[in-house]
Amino acid sequence: MKYWQPKYETMDPEEMKRLQLKRLQHSVKLVYDNVPFYKQKFKEAGVTPGDIKTLEDVRKLPFTRKTDLRDNYPFGLFAAKKEDIVRIHASSGTSGKPTVVGYTAKDIETWSDLIARSLTMIGLTKSDVIQNSMNYGLFTGGMGFHYGVERMGALVVPAATGNTARQLEMMIDFGVTAVHCTPSYAFYLAETAEDLGLIDKLSLKAAIFGGEPWSENTRKQLEKRLNLKAYDCYGLSEMLGPGVGFECQEQNGLHIWSDNFLVEVLDENGEQVSEGEKGELVLTSLNKEGLCNIRYRTGDITRLLESECDCGRTTTRISRLLGRVDDMMIVRGINVFPSQIQDVISRIPQVGEQFQLILDRNKHMLDELTIEVELEDNAFTGDLKDLKAIQNHVQHELKAVLNIRTNVELLEKGSIERTTGKAKRVIDRRAEL
Repeated sequence: MKYWQPKYETMDPEEMKRLQLKRLQHSVKLVYDNVPFYKQKFKEAGVTPGDIKTLEDVRKLPFTRKTDLRDNYPFGLFAAKKEDIVRIHASSGTSGKPTVVGYTAKDIETWSDLIARSLTMIGLTKSDVIQNSMNYGLFTGGMGFHYGVERMGALVVPAATGNTARQLEMMIDFGVTAVHCTPSYAFYLAETAEDLGLIDKLSLKAAIFGGEPWSENTRKQLEKRLNLKAYDCYGLSEMLGPGVGFECQEQNGLHIWSDNFLVEVLDENGEQVSEGEKGELVLTSLNKEGLCNIRYRTGDITRLLESECDCGRTTTRISRLLGRVDDMMIVRGINVFPSQIQDVISRIPQVGEQFQLILDRNKHMLDELTIEVELEDNAFTGDLKDLKAIQNHVQHELKAVLNIRTNVELLEKGSIERTTGKAKRVIDRRAEL
């Protein structure tokens, strides 16, 4: 069993708690002294850095939300002086101002080590060739991941996104053994490789997926089609970027690097849920200088798992993401998550993994949810009765999980737009009516 930083990866839980408390106290004082936003928030909550005497005292601290980063755009939440910031990244800003995050040189080193830890954990070494098919630029999945591969000493191919045929050509020519991309793009890669007859020429043994939720059935399909092992990578720019959490070779939950992040999983009332219950993931930065977020509400829904893992690491573990609070759609009073729909259609062999959700209101002002899915080539017999049977089957399976009736439209393969980044799954037209 290989570790990148065994001291932190296998640290005794009690020793880890002591380290976390020391770092929590440092982080709280850092933002109190250097970020006017936090000083005011702490004052409103009636708390000072001196009140943090145990890890449980984190609950005395106020939450931070994405809107707080936007309200303090661009550098208002930075805990370091501007001259000490060596890099910025930012979100896409699709729903307002982008969220800007800053990194000191030490932050970049920490980030690189966490990626190197994660890659070592899934069995990769400096002998591997790793293709990074994520967007470079302000998005953290490009340069953030890239630096971690270099830190480990492996050969990195900075392929970025787009030109799928060329991506496959590079994988073959350079002997690429691992790829980092979104799961939706992995399906596009597999589809293109199959169409071009290139699957057997690939040397891939691992795929690292991030950027969007994906299901266990998605894993099974992509592992089979690309002949590799697929691993979940969790990250968010407000904390660091990719490498906040990562699956090990057991493929049974994400290891959150406990020396860098304090984990809470909270219910709708802000109370800690029991192990195995789902709630919103809330993270606190323990080792950041540039942007140090306290009790950041990620919006991601997960479950706390037992910390013991057969890989030997003793870190906090969470389940794969179950969806996002802000991705939740309320359809006729029922909470619906795109990840639920993805899980259902991935189990139906007659349809592909590509899908789109369209929300409308009918003439009675009732919500209508239409799910567009692509028909697999081998499922089309030319008989309309067979198509109707597939449509009915998909509708039945969806209703069993969602508890609402949906409209299902079967499309020809290739009809839904492919993307090299995060897939746009939901089109909500209700406000237009």
